[in-house]
Amino acid sequence: MINFFTTKNYLRIKSIILLYTLTIAYAMGGHFIMKRVSIFIDGNNFYHGLKYIYKDSKKFINFNFEKFCDFLANGNQIINIFYYNACLDKNENMNKYNSQQKFFKRLRKIPKFNLILCKLLKRKIKGKNEYYYVLKEDDIHMAVDMVEGACENRFDISILVSGDGDFVPAVKSAQKHNKIVENIYFKKSSSRSLKEICNKSIELTKDILDRFFDK
Repeated sequence: MINFFTTKNYLRIKSIILLYTLTIAYAMGGHFIMKRVSIFIDGNNFYHGLKYIYKDSKKFINFNFEKFCDFLANGNQIINIFYYNACLDKNENMNKYNSQQKFFKRLRKIPKFNLILCKLLKRKIKGKNEYYYVLKEDDIHMAVDMVEGACENRFDISILVSGDGDFVPAVKSAQKHNKIVENIYFKKSSSRSLKEICNKSIELTKDILDRFFDK
């Protein structure tokens, strides 16, 4: 069986699809207009969404975000990709920290990819000698970047990869500037209000996600 999702075949198929799209547009009198797309990914939400579906059967570092974002763009032009997360505490687990840094290095090689690092705060559990971590400011950065992009007309379509209902005001603001907002979400962490306010919503299922893991 031919593996169509090897890097070589993927680039070949991507070129064919683009050529086919332009050919159809020409045949229709040039009426096809490629939209400008900005993609905003809630990294922490995405990690836990994959973890819930795959448990330990897949490695997060093998998820191909370049292919995934091309899938989300659906033939349109990707202007930029924003991925929000924070560095792990290397004093807590050096192996996990190094693995994450390797993953971030891979992300930075993707064209038009912007890695936005936020704060990771360590907090003590009251009455116990135990700690937990809280990711801060990621939702603020995402909301501001999307609204600014809409106000400055940097994109036509905003693709929001998150299930956080706190983004509803930002979505409404972008739509007031005549922007289309699409919501990509995991069922476990989805917000009904966010899905309903967006122009389009897609649930990330195992059938969809399977194709984006490198072998």
